[in-house]
Amino acid sequence: MKIVLRVRLDEILKERNMTQKELVELIKEKLDKDVRTASISELYNNQRKSLNKELIENIASALEISNINEFITFDVK
Repeated sequence: MKIVLRVRLDEILKERNMTQKELVELIKEKLDKDVRTASISELYNNQRKSLNKELIENIASALEISNINEFITFDVK
């Protein structure tokens, strides 16, 4: 059994009819933080090898996600 961490950013943005670029702009507008579009893209495509705490906090704050289980899950393979 292998457990794989999965960020649900793709599903969350689709549910909200939001693009990755719009998320970057929302973070800038709401939090006055600069986030690289490439960082959002890597999370969206689950290509990141490690998670940056500040990036996760910025995304969760901008999208008003208070439950980490809505954002990150474990898949059993």
